[in-house]
Amino acid sequence: MRNLKLLPALIGATLVIAIILYVAFYFIFLDLFVDLWWYESLKLEAYFWLRLLYKFFLSGGVTLAFFAIFFFHFWVASRYLGLNPPDEVLSTLDQRRRFQRFADTFMNGSATVYTPISLILAIFIAIPFYNQWETTLLYFFGSDSGVTESVYGKDVSFYMLSYPTYMLIQQELLTTASLIFCMVGILYWLEHVFIPDQSSEFPLGAKVHLTTLIGFVVAFVVWGFMLDRFTLLYTDKHEPVFYGPGFVELRYQLPLIWLEIVTFVATAITAGLFIFSEKHRVKAPFLISLTLFLCVAGLPKIQFIPDLIQKYIVNPNPVKTNKSLIQYNIDATMNAYDLKNIKTVDMTIKLNATKDIETWSTQKHFENLPVWDREFIIDGYKQLQEIRPYYKIMSVDEDRYFILDHTRQVNLAAREVNISKLPPEAQNWENAHLRYTHGYGAVVTPAAQDADNPLIWYLRDLNMHSDVGFSVKHPDIYYGQEKFDYAIVPNKLNVVGIAGSSDPGIAEAYHGEGGVPIPSLFRKALFSFYFKDEKIFFSTNISTQSKVKIRRNITERINTLTPFLHLDKDPYLVITKDRFYWIQDAYTLSNRYPVSKPADDDFLEGKQNFNYIRNSVKVVVDAFDGGVDFYISDPSDAIIQAYSNAYPGLFKNLEEMPAELKQHLRYPRDLYYLQMKVYAKYHQQTPELFYEQAETWQFANVRGQPVLPYYQTMDFGNCNDTEEFVLINPMTPVNRGNLSMIGVAGTLDKSNCNLDYKPGITVYKFGKDVQVNGPAQVEALINQDPEISAQFTLWGQAGSVVEMGRMIILPMGNTVLYVQPIYLASTKNKIPELTRVIVSIGNVVVMDKTLWSAFNRLKQIYIQHAADSDGTETPKAIMNQEIIK
Repeated sequence: MRNLKLLPALIGATLVIAIILYVAFYFIFLDLFVDLWWYESLKLEAYFWLRLLYKFFLSGGVTLAFFAIFFFHFWVASRYLGLNPPDEVLSTLDQRRRFQRFADTFMNGSATVYTPISLILAIFIAIPFYNQWETTLLYFFGSDSGVTESVYGKDVSFYMLSYPTYMLIQQELLTTASLIFCMVGILYWLEHVFIPDQSSEFPLGAKVHLTTLIGFVVAFVVWGFMLDRFTLLYTDKHEPVFYGPGFVELRYQLPLIWLEIVTFVATAITAGLFIFSEKHRVKAPFLISLTLFLCVAGLPKIQFIPDLIQKYIVNPNPVKTNKSLIQYNIDATMNAYDLKNIKTVDMTIKLNATKDIETWSTQKHFENLPVWDREFIIDGYKQLQEIRPYYKIMSVDEDRYFILDHTRQVNLAAREVNISKLPPEAQNWENAHLRYTHGYGAVVTPAAQDADNPLIWYLRDLNMHSDVGFSVKHPDIYYGQEKFDYAIVPNKLNVVGIAGSSDPGIAEAYHGEGGVPIPSLFRKALFSFYFKDEKIFFSTNISTQSKVKIRRNITERINTLTPFLHLDKDPYLVITKDRFYWIQDAYTLSNRYPVSKPADDDFLEGKQNFNYIRNSVKVVVDAFDGGVDFYISDPSDAIIQAYSNAYPGLFKNLEEMPAELKQHLRYPRDLYYLQMKVYAKYHQQTPELFYEQAETWQFANVRGQPVLPYYQTMDFGNCNDTEEFVLINPMTPVNRGNLSMIGVAGTLDKSNCNLDYKPGITVYKFGKDVQVNGPAQVEALINQDPEISAQFTLWGQAGSVVEMGRMIILPMGNTVLYVQPIYLASTKNKIPELTRVIVSIGNVVVMDKTLWSAFNRLKQIYIQHAADSDGTETPKAIMNQEIIK
């Protein structure tokens, strides 16, 4: 009968244990096992364990430390310092025993209570450390950057690596000290009330203990005031004029913080003297210091005082009072966005461009201008080269390759797998995970091409046909930009014809190294649980040689490995003799760079709040095997050095990157866009100019859209006929259409003229004496030309849409060259055709089918005009109707 009564309890206990084990297995151990196997497949298991160790060591260590602090104070308060019986109570043995019995009962009971309370409080206090353990890691492994901020004279790495941790520690220690003081005070009071025969006076030990705790509270409050000084470096009260502290902050608010510290310490000291001086208590010092502290602490709440300072001292003399502080903001922002080393070239513009045209008409490979925009050509790629319904071209990249005797700029795209366009009945589990497992091959076309001709292909079709030498041993793409699901390869299916070629080599089973092995039924079962898919376990097509490929989207893959890196929006494909690779630019960001203006919210899709950035890492992902390598591209960055110190072996030096990949490194487009957006204002590097904002720039606009940075391959005469792959960015004055500058960002080492990666920016700045056309003004010249307008109208009536591509703008000697590609797109199939090229210098526009013929006609116009005049004016726009026909 007794056993029957225990049966429900046993069943309940068994169910509870089973549920706990299931939850622990499913949500902890299963993920742990799969993650470990995945890291092992990448040969990064040491990094996996190190990262796990850091996380649990820091989290567990902080929890244990706070538990020890709470427990120690409760234990001391209940065991030693709270008993204070009068002498007469302890005069006999019975009285001593009776008192001790009550005291032991209370102390043992309180210990039962405060032990779990200490643990709960420790976990509560440590929660912010759990969430910010990686920030704390930077504190331990960080080092000085060598750059000192100007306000307090500290190294900037202190603010980016140490300051956030100090703020966290100060807040948690202050909370801890306050909680302990309150709870220990309650404990002493309970001892005083419930233990009989206690003296009417609190014991001396209790007073000392409480006073010590008050001392800790005071110390942590003072530390908070000290840290508050640094918050002045991040004020935005003076925006949009400048960012950071101004005259009011450093001449009024900063002294107030020091006064708060002094008066608060004085209040604490006088309060302590008042408490301990039982016979000679004097309230006056305590009340005076307390009053002073309250007055000083209340002053920041009174806004009319700083308003008066601002109105009568700063506003009448804005530059004089804030001159050094504006300079701090300029210097800090230029440093934070890596703009300190920009090379500025003052470019003199001559109205007579004859000499420049003659010089540049002999320029080697001048035809290598990217008249094919990736935004237009992608439609042609999709229509002509996706070929099968299970392939998809996600995006078009730009790069340069040595083709046909020199470096040529190309557009290229990977052919990735996507079965969404297959018939619904074909979109089943076996097809999705065992059969259609990868993309195949890529397409490559020249960015430069003559108009009104069929598109030239450097690499095309599923047989990887190339007339220029492209050959890839392993063209399979298992990892890419598509949102891939998991794949299991090799398997027992006889996959034939998926790649659409008669080449038997294409139907071979996967023989790469990537993926997590499935050597046993145990792993099959675990993966079935992990993916919530029983088909994995019961499928007979999965062999012991099969491997599971997971996290095949390269962004997800890198983010899982290094969540502390922030990825560029545009990874790009690189073709080698052996296989395809993806190169991903990665950034380190911080929102704690002192006095630096925060970035706008249009970078990295607006997900980050930061005022410091470095392109510190180049990530290479193997599209065939999935291997991931991290290379430090900016060793001067203190943040990436801290991570490198914390995770030895994860990051490699850039010199270790294979040469065939290193030659395809480029200046990131998103980074350059951000830098130029900041530089548009901060190129005015004296406080007077910065305050005036008379030379503030903006991105050049055309058709209501900004002209964003674009890639160009050309020999700019820097290194012995070496062609550079650079980003071009034109800018105009605010609310004006004429050009102010052309920025060029590249990676060529101009000092040694080799292929070493050395990113830099050159700004070609135009004077104010000669007007230089911007893209909107050149487009206006094009639209005003009657013959061009008539031709556009004629094309538009033939069932086609006339599209004007991205305008190419290049500095050329003492003039500026504009190249405007014109496309025709059918209203039915949307396949674009490059139909004409318009070239312009000064106010002359010429349209032709080839860049060379248009440029030569432009040259003849200028030569003829120079012969007919003194060359002080530009010729009128001339158009040859026969060419248009």
